Amino acid sequence: MSQDVISELAPGGTLRAGINMSNPLLVTGSTSAGEPVGVSPDLARAIADRLGVALSYVQFASPGEVADAAGSDEWDIALIAAEPARAETIAFTPAYVEIEATYLVPAGSALRQIEDVDRPGVRIAVSDRSAYDLYLTRTLKYAELHRAKGLAGAVNLFVGEKLDALAGLRPALNQDADKLPDVRILDGRYTTVQQAVGTKPENIAATVFLRDFVAEARKNGLVAQLIERHGVEGRLLVATDA
Repeated sequence: MSQDVISELAPGGTLRAGINMSNPLLVTGSTSAGEPVGVSPDLARAIADRLGVALSYVQFASPGEVADAAGSDEWDIALIAAEPARAETIAFTPAYVEIEATYLVPAGSALRQIEDVDRPGVRIAVSDRSAYDLYLTRTLKYAELHRAKGLAGAVNLFVGEKLDALAGLRPALNQDADKLPDVRILDGRYTTVQQAVGTKPENIAATVFLRDFVAEARKNGLVAQLIERHGVEGRLLVATDA
């Protein structure tokens, strides 16, 4: 292992991994000591093991908070979705897993397909500063985004304000559809959220190491094993190159 990589990622002998605690597909629980459990924490552990250093989880309530901490020296690696807005301050690997994003709408809605949603007057509930919020902010031309804090907040906003659509990750929307009356999920997707590993852009050697590590983890089956270990098969997909 290059000493340059260790010096950039764990100069004090401990790798600090920023973890988004709000995605139940990536963090499926916690230990009795309060450490996160799931695909993302396990991947961070595998990175620390490869480096031969200790690991410390730095837990954040949302992906936006993880991204905000990029300039404040709170983490050495961050496990969140890669997005152009975040890539201005974070150097990302290719994705290790990907998740389809789509819309949930009322059962009687005139919105039948993804393309129907971006129309004047359509109001969409979305989790503030999620990867798909950033994507929709960048790409929607006519529809209005109404933001709430977290996934649960977006659901409450959709129901309480009788909005036209709820944006989200398909696995989470499937769960919401089981709880909400008279709703349906649109076929297709408006984007695929790419969950990746990030580090500070100035960490040149570490960026190369992390990119190679993620590519190897996809190829050798590690990512698939983590998905199976945490019972999220069919909801998280091993990412492939575009």
